[in-house]
Amino acid sequence: MSHKVYGIHAVNALLNYQSQIITTVLLNADREDAKFQSIIETCERLAIELRYVKRRELDDLTQSANHQGVLALCDKALQWDETWLYELTSKTKKTLLLLVLDGVQDPHNLGACLRSANAFGVDAVIVPKDRAVGITDVVRKIACGAAEVTPVVSVTNLKRTIQTLQESNIWFVGLAAKAETDIRELDLTGHVGLVLGSEGSGLRRLTAEICDFLGKIPMQGMVESLNVSVSAGICLYEAVRQRQ
Repeated sequence: MSHKVYGIHAVNALLNYQSQIITTVLLNADREDAKFQSIIETCERLAIELRYVKRRELDDLTQSANHQGVLALCDKALQWDETWLYELTSKTKKTLLLLVLDGVQDPHNLGACLRSANAFGVDAVIVPKDRAVGITDVVRKIACGAAEVTPVVSVTNLKRTIQTLQESNIWFVGLAAKAETDIRELDLTGHVGLVLGSEGSGLRRLTAEICDFLGKIPMQGMVESLNVSVSAGICLYEAVRQRQ
């Protein structure tokens, strides 16, 4: 059984970090542009089979119209694990944007967070293995395809993972309602991991303590907090805004 990854961003990530599991890359025969040419050149360099097909075949294979004309067939499922995460952070040449979700338990919230993460180009979403929802059918449905292509790394010890990544010069910014600094006043242009807590209690104390900075979303109305997926979207947008 072939495992499928589609979308330009997702396939490029796969080519860069897990190319050994790719058997074939299918491309829309009717599309030609610089992004496609980059994928073609990478596949040729790595000796990965290329097939040119009609868009309808890609629609049928992915059951989606959002494949952007590219589909990678893999001989095994993606392994977005801690080893991959540390390799990503040590070898990457781009400025990383990570999203850390500390104990999100509602599948609707996780699905929405993954959708925002994919929309804003997050390189990896980090979640704890315990006391958090996994990638369920509900998560996949709410994520609208993002759960299949966005790297989600489940870690045994979230504190230890953050501390290890800090050694790779990644700064972690925790979102906390009681923080004194507006999220817009923090520098989010470098290697950054945005850390959000659970729906009810927010960031755990130990997680907040190891963050390099704490920031808050400025609130103008009578409500004191926002849904975690809404907060994630706002913070990710601010990071992307600053980087542009």
